Amino acid sequence: MSSAWLLPEHIADVLPAEARRIEELRRSLLDMARGYGFELVMPPLLEHLDSLLTGTGRELDLRTFKLVDQLSGRTLGVRADSTTQVARIDAHLLNRHGVTRLCYCGPVLHARPQAAHSTREPLQLGAEIYGHAGLEADLEVQDLALDGLRIAGLTRMVLDLADARIMRGILAGVTLEPAQLGEVVAAMAIKDVGELRRLSHDFPEDARRGLLALPGLYGDETVLDAARRELPQRPLIHSALDDMAWLTSHVRRAHAEVRIGFDLADIGGHGYYSGVRFAVYVDGASDAVLRGGRYDEVGAVFGRTRPAVGFSTDLKTLVAVAAPQPRRMAIRAPWGEDPGLRSAIRSLREQAETVVCILPGHEHEGEEFDCDRELVAVDGRWVLHAL
Repeated sequence: MSSAWLLPEHIADVLPAEARRIEELRRSLLDMARGYGFELVMPPLLEHLDSLLTGTGRELDLRTFKLVDQLSGRTLGVRADSTTQVARIDAHLLNRHGVTRLCYCGPVLHARPQAAHSTREPLQLGAEIYGHAGLEADLEVQDLALDGLRIAGLTRMVLDLADARIMRGILAGVTLEPAQLGEVVAAMAIKDVGELRRLSHDFPEDARRGLLALPGLYGDETVLDAARRELPQRPLIHSALDDMAWLTSHVRRAHAEVRIGFDLADIGGHGYYSGVRFAVYVDGASDAVLRGGRYDEVGAVFGRTRPAVGFSTDLKTLVAVAAPQPRRMAIRAPWGEDPGLRSAIRSLREQAETVVCILPGHEHEGEEFDCDRELVAVDGRWVLHAL
């Protein structure tokens, strides 16, 4: 028999020190997004299931908790990702014709964990730009992502670039049933060249050659030159390679400390992304800490297709892999009814100082905060003394 206080698997309380770091990071990142001109939206935690999962595919369906609405009797879903919700807001509620920059931050819930040790309740923060098809929007999103990770305290970052158009360009003109395409995608995901060779045995020669070349196209910027030689000479592929080269040159100027790599066989989200996609990796994390890219078709299911690019990340993951931050210093003060004492405490707090009052009978207990000063009475005045 399980204890009543045990939580479900992959669900955990966030305790004071970590909770404070997560909240401070949330505020910092949303303030940074505002500095870029992004507007904050707050989608609901649950929606009608058919709206929540519209156009998202089977993978998100399997990760979505479902329940019955006691008011309407309809099936509801608890969001497992906020991106499509923000697309719905852009398409139906805002309905603007120009560029719209939106950001958000809130919990999402996963019916199944995405990795062995991952939480099923990430705190997802993301940013999206709608209405601009040019690479300027892609670059702005990448700049915001890298700047945000930097203020989160992450270092030794690797920006990994890929492009959904590479695979589409290779397979252009190849007739595949959905199940066959699924097999090709699954084999490419694990770079199983033997299986790819089997699956492509009757493909046109240039498509087969390009497909088999993809697993080896990873590494530094020389990968782009190799891809131009080894992949089919098709406009869609060349556009993808040109765009990645343009973004690389601009990112390198602004973020010289960030390593840039390429993995052209990385086709994660192949049915979702429409152009350049990216992921950021850091030491100490087994997977990417942030993912994003261009997904121009995301609003189509809501009746309004327009360019879109963005990213999302989990703040719990960022805090877990970032370098530990020193705790904020505080002031210790006695509890008392003296008007001067109470006025001094209020004044310090108005100056954004943390003042911890020691309640009667608890003078010798340890404090959660690191108190480096103490409020003491000297000649009838309350003054600060260093501890």
